[in-house]
Amino acid sequence: MTDAIAHRGPDDADYYADSGISLGFRRLSIIDLAGGRQPILNEDGTKVLVFNGEIYNFQSIREDLLAAGHVFKTRADSEVLLHGYEEYGTDLLNRLRGMFAFVIWDKEKQELFGARDFFGIKPLYYAQMGGTFLFGSEIKAFLHHPDFKKELNTRALENYLSFQYSPGPETFFKNVYKLPPAHYFTYRDGKMEITRYWLPTFHAEEDKPLEYWVDAIEKTFDDSVEAHKISDVEVGSFLSSGVDSSYVACSADVDKTFTVGFDNGTQYNEISYAEELSKLIPVKNISKVITPEEFWGNFAKIQYHMDEPLADPSAVALYFVCNTAAKYLKVVLSGEGADEIFGGYNIYKEPLELPWYDRIPFPIRRFIGKVASLLPAHRGLNFLVRRGKRLEERFIGNAYMFTQKERRAILKIPSEVPAPEVLTRPYYEMVRDKDAVTKMQFVDLNMWMVGDILLKADKMSMANSLELRVPFLDKEIMALAGRIPLKYRVNSENTKYAMRQAAARRMPEKWSGKKKLGFPVPTRVWLKEDKYYGIVREAFESPAAQRFFHTEKLIKLLDDHRAGRADNSRRVWTVYTFLVWYGEFFKEETTHAN
Repeated sequence: MTDAIAHRGPDDADYYADSGISLGFRRLSIIDLAGGRQPILNEDGTKVLVFNGEIYNFQSIREDLLAAGHVFKTRADSEVLLHGYEEYGTDLLNRLRGMFAFVIWDKEKQELFGARDFFGIKPLYYAQMGGTFLFGSEIKAFLHHPDFKKELNTRALENYLSFQYSPGPETFFKNVYKLPPAHYFTYRDGKMEITRYWLPTFHAEEDKPLEYWVDAIEKTFDDSVEAHKISDVEVGSFLSSGVDSSYVACSADVDKTFTVGFDNGTQYNEISYAEELSKLIPVKNISKVITPEEFWGNFAKIQYHMDEPLADPSAVALYFVCNTAAKYLKVVLSGEGADEIFGGYNIYKEPLELPWYDRIPFPIRRFIGKVASLLPAHRGLNFLVRRGKRLEERFIGNAYMFTQKERRAILKIPSEVPAPEVLTRPYYEMVRDKDAVTKMQFVDLNMWMVGDILLKADKMSMANSLELRVPFLDKEIMALAGRIPLKYRVNSENTKYAMRQAAARRMPEKWSGKKKLGFPVPTRVWLKEDKYYGIVREAFESPAAQRFFHTEKLIKLLDDHRAGRADNSRRVWTVYTFLVWYGEFFKEETTHAN
C-alpha cells in the first residue's frame, strides 16, 4: 500500500503495527531531516501518529507543550500534533496554522482520531470494507488491500459531468469517501463520527477606507509568506503572468521561480511575462515549453495520479511545472486560493452587471430567459438566459459543463443523482443573508477550490515528490478577507480589487492589474486537428464509452466543435478525461470488453 504512493515520500518509509492496527508512512524530508521519521509514538507508546503536511506555527505550540511537561524526541512539526492532541484534544485543531491530514491511534482507547486542514489542501480518503477500516492520502493505496473491493461508483460520473470534478464526500470508487475540509473524525468499534471544527466567514466592515484594507493585506500576506517558508531545505516559487503567483514571487525572497507555457502563440504562453518580472525582482526564472506530444502523451499518467478524473486541462500544465521545479528543489510556493478568498474570478462580476435588469420582476425575467434559450447561443442572449434563473440555479461553481437534462441525454446509465444545485444548496443556505458575490465565493471556497484547484495542486506536486505550499490559504488571511467590503473585492474596475492594490506596491501595473485568465491551454485548438481529433474520436467509440454513453451524441459534440458550429472543447474534454481515467483504473474491464 505504501509502495503505491512512494512518489509522495521517496526519502523514507516506516511502519507500525499492533493487534488492532497497521500504519505505513512515506516521507518527503523537509523539517528535521534526520529525526522526523514517522509513525511517531508518544512518551509511553500509547499513541501513534501519521501526518501529511506542514504546521507553520509548530515552534510556538512546541514551547507551550514543553512548558506543560511534554517530552519531545524530535525537532519535527509532526510531534507537536501528537503531544498537542494529548494536551488539548480536538481544541488543538484551531490552534494550528498549516496544511494537514493526520491520524492518531490511541492504543488504550482502541480509537482512531483523524483531521483534515481548514481549506482541504491535503487529502484524506477512507473506506470501510470487509470489517477493515482503511485510510490514506491517495485511493490507489487501497487497491492493494485484500479487503478492498474495487467498483466504479456511477453516481459520481453523473455529478462529475456537471462540475468537471467529483464533488462532495463521495468518490468514483464505491464506498470510498473523502473527509471534507475542516472536519475531524473519531473511529471506534466500527463506528465513525465526523465533526466540522471551522468555517470561513464573511462579515463586511463598511466603515474602513481602501487604504486600511490594502495595508492589512500587505502585512498579513507578508506574515503568511514568512510562515510558509519554514523549511530545512530550499524553497522556490511558481510564476505565471497572473497577479497571484506574481505577488507570491515578489514577496517571498526565493532564489528560483518556475514557469511553463505552450508553443501555440502568446495567448497560450506566459513565459515572457514571468521572465520579465523575474528580472525585476530579481530572481532566476526556469521555464519549460510543453509540446502537444508531451501533453497528450502524459495525460493518462496524470489522471492516474489524480485518483479521480479531473477535467481541468490546466492540471497538465501544473504537472509539468511541478516536474520542472522538482529537478531543482523540494518545496515551492504557489498562488492558489487568492481568487476564492479575495474575489478573483471574472464570473463574480456577473451579478454587478446591468443591475437595472434585476429590478424586472423575476417571473418576467424567467420567461425572457426561456425564450432566449431556444435561440442560437450568443453572448447577449446568454446574459438573458442566465438572468432568467436564480443565482442558486445558474451558479454551481466556476465550471458548469452539462446541466442535469444534458447529462441524462448523453448517459446510458441515468441514476437517482440529485440535480447539481442540490449539492450546492447547503452552502447557499449558510450565507443566505449575504450578497450574490459573497454567496458565489462561499460556494467556490467549499466546493470548486477543494474539488478542482486543491486536488490538482496536491496530486500534481506529489506525483513529482514536490511539496506545494499555498500562502494565500491561511486562516489569518481568510479572517481578514472575510471583513473586506464587496466594493473592495469585486467592482466594475477589477476583481480582487484591494489585493491588487496591495500587489501594486511590489510590482508594476502590467502584472498587478492583469485581467484574470486562468491557465490557458490550447485544447480547443488541438481538438480541431486531425491527430488529436482522431485520438478523442477513438476514445468516444471505445467499448468503455459505449458502456456509459450514447456515443453518437459524443461524436456530435466533437464534430460540431471541429466544424466550428460550437465551442464544445470543455465538454468534450470532460468526457474524454473520464474515459482516460477509467482506462487507468479499470483496465481489466476495458480489455475484457474488447
